[in-house]
Amino acid sequence: MQEQSGAVKHRGGPGFLRYIPVKIILTIAILAAVFGAGVGVRSVLVSGNKLTRLGFEDIGELATQAAYCTEVNVTEGARELFGLTIPFTQSKYVYSYDVVIKAGLDFGDIDWTVGEDTITVRLPEIRILSSEIDLNSFRVYVENESIFRRISLEENNEAMKALQASAQENAVANGLLDNARANAETILTGFFAGEYDLSQYTLRFVDQ
Repeated sequence: MQEQSGAVKHRGGPGFLRYIPVKIILTIAILAAVFGAGVGVRSVLVSGNKLTRLGFEDIGELATQAAYCTEVNVTEGARELFGLTIPFTQSKYVYSYDVVIKAGLDFGDIDWTVGEDTITVRLPEIRILSSEIDLNSFRVYVENESIFRRISLEENNEAMKALQASAQENAVANGLLDNARANAETILTGFFAGEYDLSQYTLRFVDQ
């Protein structure tokens, strides 16, 4: 008896598997390969990331001057007994960071009036807009830590706050706010020149 064309014959197997068409075998193989690939991709791409907070805010600040300060900080501590430092318990760090302080004003608070031949511009208070520590500028000069008195994270955090505050004080003392005010007038003069013929108007800047 002639065997069926286009089928694979399995001798010795169950009756229903004796004759299986080639197309069915190929279809099963393809589905198995696709399913296996899908499982593999899924196991690689699934991650445990979680979005905790996302926010957008409109910024209406005009930074007109930046100061770059290098601040050296000393963080130290020791254990004491009856007011006396216990030997071998002293920890001390001496390090520096660059701090960038920006000053300017709130752009939306600027107000002006146009007179016959004078434009009066009322400026809000010039203030510190930001103070950022450049972490890439970190340099260590002294690093001594005792196992009996370690510098805590809280102490280190307070030291960083003090470093930023010192940088702001030094920047203001060296004219940061005054320079920011002068540069704000220069920038705003350019703005008004684009709208008015300043050969016919005098710009006058005053505090609010």
